[in-house]
Amino acid sequence: MRAVVQRVDGASVVVDGGTVGEIKGPGLCVLVGVTHTDTETEAERLARKLWSVRLFAPGDDGEGERSCSDLGLPLLVISQFTLYGDTRKGRRPGWSAAAPGAVAEPLVAEVVRQLRALGAEVATGEFGAQMRVSLTNDGPFTVLLEV
Repeated sequence: MRAVVQRVDGASVVVDGGTVGEIKGPGLCVLVGVTHTDTETEAERLARKLWSVRLFAPGDDGEGERSCSDLGLPLLVISQFTLYGDTRKGRRPGWSAAAPGAVAEPLVAEVVRQLRALGAEVATGEFGAQMRVSLTNDGPFTVLLEV
């Protein structure tokens, strides 16, 4: 699994003119891609990593960088098959490394389920829909996670 993680100060997903997922204030906007060999094990590892990765500034108490779990911050998780697009040849991306919907959808849902089981507040996009994602990137700060 692959995730593009952006530290945000608010993010939302709109489908057919209606907001389907939104976080207000600081948190993470996470685009999740799934490949053919991914399993629930990778989904669980990604959820733990997202909840605990330290991407937020240190506090006034002198402690080091902080995570969503440290601060109780929300995440917006959005399925993104294009993260496995291959642009090494030609002018059009190849999608053969991206898992089909029947494989990817339950694994993205498992990431969300695992995050919630850890105590995270999680908003989501809508799998397979034409989504409009809006966010305010705080930093800008963007990292790629792979498990």
